[in-house]
Amino acid sequence: MSKISNILLIYTGGTIGMVKDYETNALRAFDFSNLRDRIPELNHLDCKINTISFEEPIDSSNMNPKYWVKITEIIEENYNDADGFVILTGSDTMAYTSSAISFMLENLSKPVIFTGSQLPIGDLRTDAKENLITAIQIASARKNGKPRINEVCLYFEYKLYRANRTTKVNSEHFEAFASPNFPHIAESGVHLKFEEHLLITHKSRKKLTIRKNINDNIVILKLFPGMSLISIESILNIDKLQGVILETYGSGNATTSKKFIALLKNAINKGIQIINVTQCNSGSVILGQYETSTELKNIGLISGKDITTEAAVAKLMYLLGQNIPKMNFKKIFETSLRGEITE
Repeated sequence: MSKISNILLIYTGGTIGMVKDYETNALRAFDFSNLRDRIPELNHLDCKINTISFEEPIDSSNMNPKYWVKITEIIEENYNDADGFVILTGSDTMAYTSSAISFMLENLSKPVIFTGSQLPIGDLRTDAKENLITAIQIASARKNGKPRINEVCLYFEYKLYRANRTTKVNSEHFEAFASPNFPHIAESGVHLKFEEHLLITHKSRKKLTIRKNINDNIVILKLFPGMSLISIESILNIDKLQGVILETYGSGNATTSKKFIALLKNAINKGIQIINVTQCNSGSVILGQYETSTELKNIGLISGKDITTEAAVAKLMYLLGQNIPKMNFKKIFETSLRGEITE
């Protein structure tokens, strides 16, 4: 007889947890302790579901590293008792949050599935029910007595993605997320189909380690034609700045202006880590492929390769919080830690 999985549902806030008061037409937070009453289909799942909600649910726009730590602490406190975790957050910042959690959970050997919805759980046409039911089903899926998923994922509209490969691409359609540089790792149809060759497998039996030190002294600097060098200089001279996500053109290209290159070189010499990521929806940074990126490579910019901006932000905050020696930082960032880049 197979063991019934214990799934912990963590609600932080967001549209999925809202119901409409039809008298006032206002949205209010849903009481997840009555989850089975609202979604009786959950009674047909072969798992036990426990719920924990933030005392004050937050809108996704208010998500920040303090709440990331709170999420990991809930996982840490319940890790031995739960077989899997489903985390409900607002979709607007879900790619950032789920990417951050993927880095903060080291030696993860259980599924952590993020999901949400475009419409509230109480809406007649809501996508919340399918997303939630399938996310729980995925979190409880086992093969040969072991979890099918051993990583942080994001499930939305029939597709399961590696969380740190995702980006939100639509604010209106139910298919709100995409994984531009990595295939989805499972798909929900008549059956749940897992792409076994894409799943992360753990050979190590090391215990889960939670990395809670997050350094948010970073900025995203997106280049555009005609951008003022004075603006760039001001940004690079922000007090206590330690990291920059530099969104460049195409495969990592930027202006060859000597003043621009000098500004970047000076920042790097001051110890600021600069990550080169592409503005393109898909594709990879290849430093030195064109003359317009050769100098960036020569002065020591870090290649983000095919990482998303969301994952780059999370990874940079995570690594800066680990007090890694400056001489090793570039090599570690350019290494895939949780499957976030293609090597």
